[in-house]
Amino acid sequence: MIKESIFRLVEKGSHGRKHNLLFDYSIMTLIVLSLIAMILESMPEVYSEYTFFLDGFNVFSIIIFTVEYCMRLYVSDLTHPSKSRLKSLFRFVFSTYGLIDLFAILPFFLPMLIKIDLRFLRALRLTRFLRVLKLNRYNDSLNLIWMVIKEKKSELAVTGFLSFLILLIASFIMYYIEGDKQPEAFPNILESFWWAIATLTTVGYGDVYPVTGLGKFISGLIAILGIGIVALPTGLISAGFMNKIEKPSLNKVEDKCPHCGHEIDYHMN
Repeated sequence: MIKESIFRLVEKGSHGRKHNLLFDYSIMTLIVLSLIAMILESMPEVYSEYTFFLDGFNVFSIIIFTVEYCMRLYVSDLTHPSKSRLKSLFRFVFSTYGLIDLFAILPFFLPMLIKIDLRFLRALRLTRFLRVLKLNRYNDSLNLIWMVIKEKKSELAVTGFLSFLILLIASFIMYYIEGDKQPEAFPNILESFWWAIATLTTVGYGDVYPVTGLGKFISGLIAILGIGIVALPTGLISAGFMNKIEKPSLNKVEDKCPHCGHEIDYHMN
């Protein structure tokens, strides 16, 4: 059956064969080459000399990506089974990789309707490396991290809110303390907020720093708090990760194609 043959070609799984691997690695190579071409296009001296080749390769890559996207649309009822063909189609289109595939070709067609340059969205296709390199150990690890984040989402949300609150308070304080002394460095609360982010994350910028005694004291406190605040999400995820590792299984979710019986992986879709 043609549909099952296309499914085996475009969808990586336990049925993976030489043709499937060749297809995946060919798409991966084309992704890398298209990104290299985009980089070269940003160099006026290179683009002016190789305009024909770069534009030609851009059209060629878009044609391949479009054909691939249409193939995935065609087998969406096998990769994303649902009660109706239309629902399967929508499940694929609005899945993570479905959106990435769509964004990869839209930048070529949108300028025909809207005058805007969206070619940078093609970089999102780098995540397709996950489909090519989806070996069991990598796949399990990625799903393990994703499960931990979902389980700890409430704690992570509280940590994020606490960080935002500290940043907001620090912005107000530094604006009112340093604003009169350094109107260029702290002209408003929004600019002070950016300074607080750089300080709280312990990145810091040497060109913007407090000059008053109280400002330096507050800045030191924010930097110290930043060490703890940044470490909190890391500790939560690490603890959850270790708990999951100690369990005998990851409760991996698998399903099989109702038509051909091949396993389908729904992770990250």
